[in-house]
Amino acid sequence: METLLADCELERVRRSGPGGQHRNKVETGVVLRHRPTGVVAEASERRSGEANRREAVRRLRIRLALEIRTAPDDEPSPLWSSRCRNERVSVSATHDDFPALLSEVLDRLAADEADPRTTASFLKCRSSQLVRFLKLEPAAFTLLNGWRRERDLRPYK
Repeated sequence: METLLADCELERVRRSGPGGQHRNKVETGVVLRHRPTGVVAEASERRSGEANRREAVRRLRIRLALEIRTAPDDEPSPLWSSRCRNERVSVSATHDDFPALLSEVLDRLAADEADPRTTASFLKCRSSQLVRFLKLEPAAFTLLNGWRRERDLRPYK
C-alpha cells in the first residue's frame, strides 16, 4: 500500500452529509490521484480521515484493476493459487487481496478474448466460479459483458 501511495497525490477535502458539525468543519474526505495513470478515487463517507484514506486506497486499487491492462503472466500467481482450491475461488470483495486478484483475472480475460472458460481453465477454477468472482465487483462484470458485446458474444446474466 505504501508503494501505491508514493505514486499518488493525496488531497484532503471537506464534504457535506451526515456527521454533524465535525464533518462540516474538518477536511476528513480524501481524494487520491494516481500520477502514472491519472486514475482517481475518493472517500468521504466516514468521520475519520484515516478511515476515509484506507477506503480511498481500496477504491483506487479496484479502479486500477478495472482500467489498467497489463500482459498476463504465463501461470497463475501464487496469490491466485492460494485462493483457488478444488476449482473453487474463495475470497470476499472486502478482503485486501481482492483488487490484486481482480486485476489478474481481468488481464487474463482480456488476453483470452473475454472467454471465461479459457481463463478459468488457465486459472484452474470453474468458469461459474470465475463469473461469480467477477460479480463481486459489478463494474468488473459489466466490463466483461462489454468485452463480450464488442466480440459479438452473448453477455452473461
